[in-house]
Amino acid sequence: MFYGYIRVSTDKQTVENQRFEIKRFCTEQNIQIDIWFEETISGTKEPDKRKLGKMLRQMKKGDVLICAELSRLGRSLLMIMGILNECMKSEIQVWTIKDNYRLGSDISSKVLAFAFALSAEIERNLISQRTKEALARKKAEGVQLGRPKGKKSSKVKLTGKEDIIRGCLDAGFSKCAIARKLRVHRITLSKFICENM
Repeated sequence: MFYGYIRVSTDKQTVENQRFEIKRFCTEQNIQIDIWFEETISGTKEPDKRKLGKMLRQMKKGDVLICAELSRLGRSLLMIMGILNECMKSEIQVWTIKDNYRLGSDISSKVLAFAFALSAEIERNLISQRTKEALARKKAEGVQLGRPKGKKSSKVKLTGKEDIIRGCLDAGFSKCAIARKLRVHRITLSKFICENM
C-alpha cells in the first residue's frame, strides 16, 4: 500500500502544496495513494504523539511512505534517523519528492538518510543561532524585547464578557454561579471584577 504523509507546523501554513507535489509525483509514476495522513503539529513532537506514529504502526512490510521531504518526518537528526531505522527494520520504504530519495533497507539508503538528516539538523541549528544573535544585537541596541517588565496583558480570559457578568450580578447570581457559567475559577472572576469593572 502507498501512504501519503503531510505535516505543517502551524495553522498559517497550508497542506495543499505538499498534497499537490505528492499527487503530481504519483501521476507521473502511475501509482495511487491508498491512505492519507495529514497533521498540523510541530516536527519536534515525538512521533508517538503525532498521527505519524499511528500511521507507522499501521504500515506493514512492503508498504511505501511518500512525503514531500524528509524534514516533514521530524526536525532533529535523531528523530528522523529513529523513524527511518524503524521503517527499514519493518521493510517499509520511504520516498521523498523534493529530495528524490527511495529509502529502503540497503546501506546506500542508510547513508543517504543520515547525510540528509545531518544537514537538516545543521541548518536548523544555524537558523536558531542566527535568531539568538539577532535578538542579542537588538538587546545590546537597547530595544525592549517581549512584554515590558511588570506590564500585564491587556486581554485576559474574561475580556469581552463584561456585559454578561454585569447582567448576572444585576439578576442576583452569586459570583460562584457566574464563575461556573463562564467556566473560570471564582477567584479569577472576583479579580476581573475588581480590576476591570
